[in-house]
Amino acid sequence: MKRYFSQLAHLVRARHLFLIFSGMALLMVSSALIELHQSRKELLDLMREEAHSLSETIITASRNILTTNQLMEEFIEERLLDNANLVKIFYERGMVNNEFLARVSQENHLYRINIFNRRGEKIFYSHPRTESDSLPSRFSPVQILALLFQGETDTLILGLRRARYRSGFRYAVAVAARDRSAIVVNMDANQLLQWRKQIGFGSLMRSLVNSPGIVYAALQDTSGILAASGNVRELQRIADSPFLQKALRDSMFLAHLTQFDSLEVFETVHPFYYHGEAIGLFRLGLSVHALKAINARIYRRIIFISIILILIGAILFTLLLVRQNLEVIHRQYSVVETYSNNIIQNVSDAIIVLESGKGIQIFNHAAERLLGRSAEEVLGKSLEAVFRPETCAQMFASANQMQEVQCTIGNKLHYLLVSRNEITDTEGRRMVILVIRDLTRYKQMEAQIQRRERLSAMGQLASGVAHEIRNPLNAIGTIIQQLDRDFEPRENGEEYHQLARLVYQEVRRINKTIENFLRFARPEPLRVQRFALEEFLRRLQKQYEAILRERGLRFELHLNWTGEVEWDRDKMQQVFVNLIQNAMDVLPQGGRISLTVKSNEKDELLIRFSDDGPGMPPEVRKKIFNLYFTTKARGTGVGLAIVQRIIDQHGGLITVESEEKRGTTFIITLPVRAKEMNERRSNHG
Repeated sequence: MKRYFSQLAHLVRARHLFLIFSGMALLMVSSALIELHQSRKELLDLMREEAHSLSETIITASRNILTTNQLMEEFIEERLLDNANLVKIFYERGMVNNEFLARVSQENHLYRINIFNRRGEKIFYSHPRTESDSLPSRFSPVQILALLFQGETDTLILGLRRARYRSGFRYAVAVAARDRSAIVVNMDANQLLQWRKQIGFGSLMRSLVNSPGIVYAALQDTSGILAASGNVRELQRIADSPFLQKALRDSMFLAHLTQFDSLEVFETVHPFYYHGEAIGLFRLGLSVHALKAINARIYRRIIFISIILILIGAILFTLLLVRQNLEVIHRQYSVVETYSNNIIQNVSDAIIVLESGKGIQIFNHAAERLLGRSAEEVLGKSLEAVFRPETCAQMFASANQMQEVQCTIGNKLHYLLVSRNEITDTEGRRMVILVIRDLTRYKQMEAQIQRRERLSAMGQLASGVAHEIRNPLNAIGTIIQQLDRDFEPRENGEEYHQLARLVYQEVRRINKTIENFLRFARPEPLRVQRFALEEFLRRLQKQYEAILRERGLRFELHLNWTGEVEWDRDKMQQVFVNLIQNAMDVLPQGGRISLTVKSNEKDELLIRFSDDGPGMPPEVRKKIFNLYFTTKARGTGVGLAIVQRIIDQHGGLITVESEEKRGTTFIITLPVRAKEMNERRSNHG
């Protein structure tokens, strides 16, 4: 009887365990299915938000491109009209001949200047007649300039037109003189057309499909597709889709899942307006690969959970039958302990655990990398043995649970985020847990981003001011030259000509300064090429060998990496030339310049450019990358700002370490293959 009740008790427990197991299985599978549905919904919402933001960005970029094209044509028209009106003044004074027009055309970089009488005959021209002038004309000047000849207008914008005789395109304007002669000024428009092709709306659409996750992009109106990415041949017409009609009619952003060439895509539509006028709908098709990947992962998880549940059930039943609960608990404890230890040892943050009276008890791998000390060296020692109080005073002075401190480790300043917590375990032992994150690189990147934003703002300001100044300067320069040539005062003639030439020289100097502003405001894109770094640096060393020997200086190369890089060779040469020149300017005779190159694990190069010169005080070190900041009597303050911009364009980082009387070191981190910043921003327009 006793044995019977014992067996019955086992059966009851087994039944309860089975019910519990079944309930857990149902709960876990239900949870996985709910998570699948919720994850899909959240991802669709996220894709909708991201797509909306991306559409807004692309539309803004498109408007900017259209506006830029318009502004460029207005600028060209203004420049051509200025030259045409200048020629008109001299023509009405009877001072125009072919040589004068040729000189004006050459000085102002114009293609042709022609003057036609009311019969359409060319009476003055800037370039001699050629054999092509005898070819059949594509149009008659009498027809093109009729409004000027008939007195209906004094200014005529001919705009972009095919050349009259030759191949190619010209951009032309015309003004009428008092005798109704037409002064026609034109420029070669092939460069303008090439520029439109490179940065126009079509180029933007083509570049979009190279972005991961974007299947197609198109601008469509009620008549059809206006512009689209290269792989789009046909899209559903607006008239055939209530979804598209609603977006266009209600001027609202909409998104849905649809089919495109047998592919399921997440399509968003956004009305496109330009100058308040509805152009059509901007349609963007996004890949749903991530959504399908989540579904597949959830299904795999359900299968995995089912397998785990079967295994757990078998284990639980086995444990019930063999009564090995204690061993199971022990095994689980061991697993948890090992798992916890693996987490502590492999997290990216440094973790240090101190026990009251026993010193350091845990010192993980991240702490070893940060402090350059092994766990064996520091276990059982106090915190002061690892962090020197004189260089990390903030860490010891504050009892805050979380604080950001500055700490010198191995003669290098680090910015650390320190979380400090105290706990007491069940045995009454007091433990202090320090979790330390190294923010140094983030701080350096933040400083570089701030410098980039300041440089960008100053460059935009310089660009705006330069455009406003250059046209008046050109007019002043032209007038001064003309007055110097054609006007002779009755008294003090030589002094007059000296002053006129001085004014012209100053105008040229200001114009050159403006050109420098514009070059800085609109840096050229990288021209990346593959080359051997060692050969590049050896040639640079050879270039400065004579002048260094003359000044009694040494230039040492320490190359621990000699592979090939993909950089803009000319720009990187500008970087090293600036750094070498700055070092030479401050080094005394016998000084040393050292350039060290080594690789790290992230496919990046670490370049240290050092000198043993006088170093810099902290107030100077903080400003050296600022545009126009210089400590040299004849310096411009542009060199290091350009260096910082070039490094940033390559996707790199530059920082400086310097102390007075202890030299200066520039630390440059660069990817082996340049990751140009304007590719990362885009693609921001």
